[in-house]
Amino acid sequence: MANIKQQAKRIITNEKRRQRNISFKSSAKTAMKKVEAAVKDNNYEEALKAYQLASKKLDKALAKGIYHKNFVSRNKSKLAKMINTIA
Repeated sequence: MANIKQQAKRIITNEKRRQRNISFKSSAKTAMKKVEAAVKDNNYEEALKAYQLASKKLDKALAKGIYHKNFVSRNKSKLAKMINTIA
């Protein structure tokens, strides 16, 4: 445990941020998996809805600094290509 008061506060805020980051990453991964599942089932409408949600979650995580911009654009592109295979 930290002896300095400010460092004790930083430990608490770092843990809160870590938990928030885990939550954002988990929901983004789940959204991407839903797109992949819809594509696998050849369900275009469902895949499109799931893609919009996944795109929104990835963009929000990017805005909060959780993901790098190249990671987000790469995954959005990958999902869009998947959807275009069944269109």
